[in-house]
Amino acid sequence: MNTQKRYWTVLIMSLVLLSGWVPKVIGQRQIRHDIPLDAIRLSDPAILADSSSHMYYMTGTGGRLWKSKDLKKWTGPFSVVDIDSSLWMGERPAIWAAELHQYKGKYYYFATFTNNDVIIDTVAGTEVPRRASYVLRSDHPDGPYRAFGDEDYLPADWATLDGTFWESKEGTPYMVFCHEWLQTGDGTMEKIQLKDDLSGSIGESKLLFLASDSPWSKRKKEGKVIPNQVTDGPYLFRTATGRLGMIWTSWIYDVYTQGVAYSASGTLEGPWLQKERPITPPNFGHGMLFQTFEGKWLMAAHSHREENGKYIRIPHLFEVDLSGDELKIIGPYIP
Repeated sequence: MNTQKRYWTVLIMSLVLLSGWVPKVIGQRQIRHDIPLDAIRLSDPAILADSSSHMYYMTGTGGRLWKSKDLKKWTGPFSVVDIDSSLWMGERPAIWAAELHQYKGKYYYFATFTNNDVIIDTVAGTEVPRRASYVLRSDHPDGPYRAFGDEDYLPADWATLDGTFWESKEGTPYMVFCHEWLQTGDGTMEKIQLKDDLSGSIGESKLLFLASDSPWSKRKKEGKVIPNQVTDGPYLFRTATGRLGMIWTSWIYDVYTQGVAYSASGTLEGPWLQKERPITPPNFGHGMLFQTFEGKWLMAAHSHREENGKYIRIPHLFEVDLSGDELKIIGPYIP
């Protein structure tokens, strides 16, 4: 370094130290390498197996991304969301339950965004913040993901969450989402048609089922056992026989639990028939399904536990069987 360049470097660093300003990369954490799945703390894990890069991309709650070549060791977390602060979500929205979907040569980020500074409703004395399922887009699986479509996909005065993507046999795109129980009292599962480029929605949503339709979810109120009111984490699939199913999550008392429903018509229209028993063991939920590069079907879900006085969520994998008429859990999958 020549004398003049060294002088200016020292001067700039001195001014930085005197001002107390510290440069940083906004939103980016320290990247870690070769991290096993059970050492990652992540809610609502969703994994995209991208054939073009032959890489697995895992996202979920928090707006971060992890990468892996083999599902064994992961690198991350990468910040992949480019927030447009001029939108309703504000500068620093909470990001929940993100999913990655590849569609017509682009990559889409379906997620729930919450702006706690905007209150849209008050129910039984509880304020309901502006919360909605929304879609971002990128040319690459690892982002950056940016807003590209309409300001709202769903009514602005609804608290909605956990939007997921589904394409019908006819090629019509849909979002399936939950209208939150905090606002409705009995959480809903609904569908809405999307534009062909996923840049917005078309028409009004349609109710698929209610949380109270589930025979397995329960809670206690005034000493009585009644259906739980929570709908959470929908994800759609077809079995090898073509049967349309949906895994979704609620609670059995204080235990996070995942069940499954099947469409009698084979379409989103339903009617949706709930299975009597949960599909996964207790304390596992918000699952999704993906196929490995070797052709094996897996479910990603998270569990809860307390660690050093903190409530944490840990991603897990289960091997599943879709070869028949129903989804069956074979057992935990260790890559």
